[in-house]
Amino acid sequence: MIHKPYRDLKSYLKERYGQAVQRIPLDAGFTCPNRVGGAGGCIYCDSTGSGFTVDSRLSLLDQLQKGMEGLRKKGLGKFMAYFQANSNTFAPVERLRELYKQVLIEDVVILDISTRPDLVGEEVLELLDELSRDIDVILELGLQSVNPNTLKKINRGHTLSQFVDAAIRATKHNIETVAHVIVNLPWDTIEDVAEAARLLSVLGVKGVKIHSLYVVENTELARQYLAGETVLTSLDVFLERVVTFLEYLDEDVVVHRLVADPPIEGTLFGNWGFSKLQLLNMIEKKMIIEGRYQGSKALKVKRGK
Repeated sequence: MIHKPYRDLKSYLKERYGQAVQRIPLDAGFTCPNRVGGAGGCIYCDSTGSGFTVDSRLSLLDQLQKGMEGLRKKGLGKFMAYFQANSNTFAPVERLRELYKQVLIEDVVILDISTRPDLVGEEVLELLDELSRDIDVILELGLQSVNPNTLKKINRGHTLSQFVDAAIRATKHNIETVAHVIVNLPWDTIEDVAEAARLLSVLGVKGVKIHSLYVVENTELARQYLAGETVLTSLDVFLERVVTFLEYLDEDVVVHRLVADPPIEGTLFGNWGFSKLQLLNMIEKKMIIEGRYQGSKALKVKRGK
């Protein structure tokens, strides 16, 4: 068996559950506080709030069961219910409890909630803690960059300190946290990318999702891109940043994603014209040829009891 030079999600889930576990994306009808009230949203976010792979016309349970049905035909039997679109803690806690419990059905072994770090108050964490007694819970938090100026450039609407606070409080509730990072933001440097990996390692996050920045129609980033105001990084820069990030990332952190899939329609720029699989192969080939692997430059932290 050939081992990857990083700790990939597929292998980790198979070790943990004894078989493959497939993520099923869901759209529960949430919006995002950074899109309402005139805030404008993140400059790269389209109207679906990253939920373009989901048929939002279906009920939440129908979305889940349809996804499970298709995957069962491929021989899969364990699933992750993934609340993907927009900010999935942006509602009163009783409404959240109602929605989350709808997907706690047979063969769903993980409840995966994606949201913003400024939307995880204590009531939300207590709810997730409560649910974790019956099912494994993952909390995904968008960080994207550790550079405060970049966070303003992309109009994230939250600070680095808010992310750190949310990650620390989630850990206190024993909730498994996954951080999202975009490594090829043109306003970041490779040192910002390395520092993001170091910070996430010290915070003790359990997983990361690396995204490749793409440009979708009808977004502020699209306007900047077409006007020549923002020049995107090259493929070589992206590959080097991904590998550098992994080198500084603690070896125990699970890599949930290395490359993002842009929408099929309305994409002005996405992945330099390559498929997700092609980019994954490029990253792995680069790491193997250059003898680089996850955690090789990571700070070794001695954690207390």
